[in-house]
Amino acid sequence: MQWILVAAAAIVLASCAAPEPAPDPAAVSVAAELDALAESGRDIAEAQCAACHAVGEYGASPNPGAPVFRTIFQRYRAEVLEEELIEGIRVSHPMPEFQFNPQGTDALIQYLRSIQEAPNAS
Repeated sequence: MQWILVAAAAIVLASCAAPEPAPDPAAVSVAAELDALAESGRDIAEAQCAACHAVGEYGASPNPGAPVFRTIFQRYRAEVLEEELIEGIRVSHPMPEFQFNPQGTDALIQYLRSIQEAPNAS
């Protein structure tokens, strides 16, 4: 008899639970677009930057003087880096001259945002 009461209580509680809301299609679409943009940015980073920089979520840069991309926003603001990539970045260490078009820059910045580590709490 006790198991019947437990089963009945479970059924009543389950029927009272609110249904899970459907995901917002607009939010899903934006997230998918940002994921695709970050994927394009990863391709750019691997093709243009990986010879010197660690462009992924782990590992050291092949060139010890080149910052790893997963912490780059601890050194540079995204907006400043974006402008410099479009205008042709100038840095104090040896680095090839290049310029990205705005679409490539948007993709690279989105990729960088997607892999950033939290700053160390020291």
